[in-house]
Amino acid sequence: MLTHRIAHLIHEGVHPSKILAITFTNKAAAEMRERVAELVGPVVKTMWVSTFHSACVRILRANADVLGYPRQFSIYDSADANRLTGYVIRDLGLDTKRFTPRGVHQIISNWKNELVAPAEAAAAAENIFDRKHAEVYAEYQARLLRAGAMDFDDLLAKTVELFRNHGEVLEHYRDRFAHILVDEYQDTNNAQNQMVLMLARGHNNVCVVGDTDQSVYRFRGADFRNILQFEEAFPDVTTVVLDQNYRSTQTILDAANAVIENNTERRPKNLWTDSGSGEKIIRYHGEDEGDEANWVASNAKQLQGDAEANFRDMAVLYRTNAQSRVIEEAFMRQGVPYKVVGGTRFYDRREVKDAMAYLRAVVNPADEVSLKRVLNVPKRGVGDASVAKLDAFAASEGIGFAEALRRNDEAGVTGPAVRGIASFVELLDGMSGMATDDQYGPADLLQLALDGSGYLGELEASDSIEDHTRLENLGELIGSAREFTVIAEFMEQVALVADTDDLPEGEVEDLVILMTLHSAKGLEFPVVFIVGVEEGIFPHIRSLNEPVEMEEERRLAYVALSRDAAALHEPCVESPTVRLDAVQPSVTVLRRDSS
Repeated sequence: MLTHRIAHLIHEGVHPSKILAITFTNKAAAEMRERVAELVGPVVKTMWVSTFHSACVRILRANADVLGYPRQFSIYDSADANRLTGYVIRDLGLDTKRFTPRGVHQIISNWKNELVAPAEAAAAAENIFDRKHAEVYAEYQARLLRAGAMDFDDLLAKTVELFRNHGEVLEHYRDRFAHILVDEYQDTNNAQNQMVLMLARGHNNVCVVGDTDQSVYRFRGADFRNILQFEEAFPDVTTVVLDQNYRSTQTILDAANAVIENNTERRPKNLWTDSGSGEKIIRYHGEDEGDEANWVASNAKQLQGDAEANFRDMAVLYRTNAQSRVIEEAFMRQGVPYKVVGGTRFYDRREVKDAMAYLRAVVNPADEVSLKRVLNVPKRGVGDASVAKLDAFAASEGIGFAEALRRNDEAGVTGPAVRGIASFVELLDGMSGMATDDQYGPADLLQLALDGSGYLGELEASDSIEDHTRLENLGELIGSAREFTVIAEFMEQVALVADTDDLPEGEVEDLVILMTLHSAKGLEFPVVFIVGVEEGIFPHIRSLNEPVEMEEERRLAYVALSRDAAALHEPCVESPTVRLDAVQPSVTVLRRDSS
């Protein structure tokens, strides 16, 4: 729908550069760009088609200096953000068992998504724990600023701050984007919603698409009320209900409708299709999770053996990642090839993050987290005691960690650590010199870092299969870096990659996809297995006595049921409406028609 609206605007004379189209994954953005190009040709290249975070990075790269950040600021992923949060918790002398880095950072993330500043969080504190969390938040944010870095939540919050405090910047982008289109609006958080409203006010040329029944990211700050309240923000809005489904059979839609109609906070609608009723939904009551997993594996093999479906046509969906273990074991026993989505992603692997930390430390020398990550990787004799001395010296002198490294003698560092720091600084200086020379790209810098540090040599000398795999991963990283000539562009690409961007494409691999229900949103498969439909698992135990959480679980079930692409095939005999009552251990299979 958005693709054709964009094409219509262009045919009506709107210049593509005046259009901003937002999706929620890089994969969806690339797909939209390709579809628009098929309709209107290469002029699409002047359009902004991106995720919220990618659009914010482009805006902030051009204007971050007015907020006190360098334009080449580092972007911290969740692991980096948790690490920095841990440094702050430690330095403030808090109990790390009561204030875990992951738990504290989640609270900080929620504040940022709601556009709550550190001072506001402190003012709203109701007890000592709230005050301590607010204290960590304030110091964490100050450390990010000193490091010239932003975390993922900052990309949104700082863009809103930029628009609020610098009217000339807001007016520039309002004028630039005369038409704004946003997909999956039910998944926006407060920061994203405010960004859209601020850009759209004035011309009011904004089109959003969304379904309140598919809002399943409440844990990330998504608020489906944004789309419900859209009509209040723009009183002259036109609302079009898109209730015809082109993917699933009516039987599946009846099941999805029957689940979601129990929710109270929604706009009533009833999905329908003219593709026929299709096959009945199959429900299997397993004895336990092992029996359930074996049943899924054997049915996957049978479907593939009978040529009803390829393995790549199948998906197994579960509520939590922990459920994948028993499925994987059953698949391995029965020889079913599979791929787990949402496990350790390529760019999250230790060796890849180490290599990227060297690159980030060169591009942004103030990046404390990256410097500390690889200061002693591979080992240079710079232990925790030396790092603590450097931290204390940096704090007392009011300088950054990078400068403290260069003045390590004044910090009281002695012994092998002095030589280790010297070799580290020398390597970074060599990389910095190369980074300023246009004939070298990101791949050259990575190669220098890994060779010069001894990282590759250490892995090559190892007989471990795991280390050989790490070598292959680093080779893959360098290979991907060769596609870029500008270091910043490569780093941005790596920073903004999403989980589902790693999904295999088309005919590449014949593997069954294993993923959580949340990861499956927006995808479709001819054959879908939903496992663990059991009280306490799905719906999740945390939701059983919480009406708001239970509504989220129903929305998740609605999304899960509608992942099946059965309507792409010839419909079967009519089947009655199916209602699913999640009261027993069971597995639901949504099968494509095979007639």
